[in-house]
Amino acid sequence: MCGVVGLVGFNPVNLALYDALTVLQHRGQDAAGIITLDGDNFRQRKANGLVRDVFEQKHMRRLRGNIGIGHVRYPTAGSSSAAEAQPFYVNSPYGIALAHNGNLTNSRELKALCERVRRHVNTTSDSECLLNIFAWQLSKFDVARPGPEEIFAAVRGVNHEIKGAYAVVALIIGAGLVAFRDPLGIRPLVLGSRIDENGKREYMVASESVALDVGGFKLERDVLPGEAIFITKEGELFSSICAENPKLQPCLFEYVYFARPDSIMNGVSVYAARVRMGTKLAHQIQRDYKDLDIDVVIPIPETSCDIAVQIARILGKPYRQGFVKNRYIGRTFIMPGQKQRKKSVRNKLNPIPAEFAGKKVLLVDDSIVRGTTSEQIVDMAHEAGAKAVYFASAAPEIRYPNVYGIDMPTARELIAYGRDKTEICKQIHADALIYQSLEDLENAVREENPALTEFETSVFSGHYITPGIDEEYFAYLDKQRSDDAKADKAWNESSEDLELYNI
Repeated sequence: MCGVVGLVGFNPVNLALYDALTVLQHRGQDAAGIITLDGDNFRQRKANGLVRDVFEQKHMRRLRGNIGIGHVRYPTAGSSSAAEAQPFYVNSPYGIALAHNGNLTNSRELKALCERVRRHVNTTSDSECLLNIFAWQLSKFDVARPGPEEIFAAVRGVNHEIKGAYAVVALIIGAGLVAFRDPLGIRPLVLGSRIDENGKREYMVASESVALDVGGFKLERDVLPGEAIFITKEGELFSSICAENPKLQPCLFEYVYFARPDSIMNGVSVYAARVRMGTKLAHQIQRDYKDLDIDVVIPIPETSCDIAVQIARILGKPYRQGFVKNRYIGRTFIMPGQKQRKKSVRNKLNPIPAEFAGKKVLLVDDSIVRGTTSEQIVDMAHEAGAKAVYFASAAPEIRYPNVYGIDMPTARELIAYGRDKTEICKQIHADALIYQSLEDLENAVREENPALTEFETSVFSGHYITPGIDEEYFAYLDKQRSDDAKADKAWNESSEDLELYNI
């Protein structure tokens, strides 16, 4: 999962892009990058690290221009080396820079296509493939400067060639900013605008509406599935549906975990959806778990706090903050490598013994993925003196890998894979385990926007909504995304660095 932002203004955009990336930091902590368009030249800064560490004052001064795009990244199938930080750039045609959130499921075929049309891909990133396919489509038009007709035709060509999930922002020298979303709207993308001090309208596109808020932009709408938006460097906006049979099926897990609660995506308040998740989970506990003698409800901060408050209110039980979170530790779910995740849990959370001692505790979390975090937190609760520890998940069992841009590992690394609820409960050392049903989770989101008739739910249901997801693909994915594979990549990259610098 990554975060993207693009801005077309009439004043320098470097600070606004920086601020937007800062509030999108939760979507990726591996690398960050910004490219601005200064006349006919790109100005770029990207590197591994958090936004605040990547961009120093000297870098911000160099990022001149009134148009720009930005990206925060965490690695999925690709490498985590600095060379794969986004945005990417190609010089032909025109000069194009691009940033991408999502995952292309036919990246192997796309790399072969790039070779056939003589486009060079320098990294393992599917985003660089996407950039080269877009550049190839644009190169078919013999025009000095592409306009809406050429750009929308190029996006239609891209949609014809690529499969998977994608929300894209791109800059074209001499033209302006392009943004487009996959035909199923799996990955989020919103459009906003503001009026500057001279009465001119400026535009921003971003992964979440919170990026608009911090810059004083008003949320206009979501970018539609299959839609492309072109904003000229003069600030004129054009849009077109560039895919056949587009249909909105957004990723359900965005609302469970990834998105910030103050964001609105696909017409849904993330906060309100999470409150409803708590309501439905509480009703399930009242109905099916009457025998649990719960003394206190404690969230595992922070995504589950809104859910836990609602559960406590409905159950009539005290709500307590039983864990103190170290806010300077990243999100353990998106950390690369099992050893790092295990170490980070204890560094990230510390229990308050008085809230656990002698009590039967209901712990509430947004989900259980690998089980590593859940097991350690349950153990911490027991060590803090809890008499019993019950565990409630706002999401159903995650049994299947994600292929659309979320780094949920191969099936064998998921705790729910091949286990029933009793076995999972024993594995995480809990005294009882409660999962939200998929129907209730869908309804919790849908009740905010009844137009959302379907969702992308593959991690729960095993149903993949794009073609070509079969056993052969999963075998390939296993080689790319398992913890062992990532450890090998990290070693190879560090070895390359040692050779490069003769260390």
